[in-house]
Amino acid sequence: QVQLVESGGGLVQAGDSLRLSCAASGRTDMGWFRQAPGKEREFVAAIRWSGVPYYADSVKGRFTISNDDAKNTVYLQMNSLKPEDTAVYYCAADPIGSLYASYAYHAWGQGTQVTVSS
Repeated sequence: QVQLVESGGGLVQAGDSLRLSCAASGRTDMGWFRQAPGKEREFVAAIRWSGVPYYADSVKGRFTISNDDAKNTVYLQMNSLKPEDTAVYYCAADPIGSLYASYAYHAWGQGTQVTVSS
């Protein structure tokens, strides 16, 4: 099973930027999900190992997902952050089926907290 190690996250003000990183133990399609208190886990972005990205409408134009194939690492650059982006962000890997569905992924990171103050 693919092992994932996340880094990044923290407390920022609205309009600021953050970058999350997720290192995988092997080459795999990867995604980012987030879960706010009292809400279901939701899709944020995903990327094929070939580099093709996919985004949720709520983050399109503000977030950028990228990968470093040599390092088996995926990055989530988050710009123009809003208070509604506050959540625990999870890296996920090894999907079978839709990249947008959390149930498709077979490996998960430990989660990292992103808090955006207004």
